[in-house]
Amino acid sequence: MSMSVGPAEEGDDVPMSDINTTPLVDVMLVLLIIFLITVPVVLQTVPVKLPNVRFLPTTTKPENVNLSVKGGPGGSCEVYWNLQKVNSQQLVDKAVKKLEDQIKAVGGVDNINEENMPEAHIRGDINTPYKCIGGAVYTMQRAGFARVGFISEPPPGGITTRL
Repeated sequence: MSMSVGPAEEGDDVPMSDINTTPLVDVMLVLLIIFLITVPVVLQTVPVKLPNVRFLPTTTKPENVNLSVKGGPGGSCEVYWNLQKVNSQQLVDKAVKKLEDQIKAVGGVDNINEENMPEAHIRGDINTPYKCIGGAVYTMQRAGFARVGFISEPPPGGITTRL
């Protein structure tokens, strides 16, 4: 690198006191390019289309299980099988028994298919902690239910006509 010198009045070369900004601009441009490349990588989002439940009718079959989940006092969870309150172990036992009864009703494991496999429908209160609903989903899947769904209600005053 060279240093620029200014004109001298007496013939002596005097160094200029100005700052050379070229290296600073080079560094800033490199940092700008790095940030432009890395920011989209860090801020990746997964596009998710949430289901619109206003127009989906719920098909109920006799073999389906209806669970209601709500938050209890002190952060506990209350799970109801139809209208009967159950704890976690009772929920697993009832779910396994329900699947065993369905398998016997269709004539064995070979005859069970997607049409006659029971589903678990979970209805959760709006103020229910996630751990309660997640625990109910996990328990039903652990018991052997392959299809676990949620029952919801459309917002009041919404469109209720079916297409």
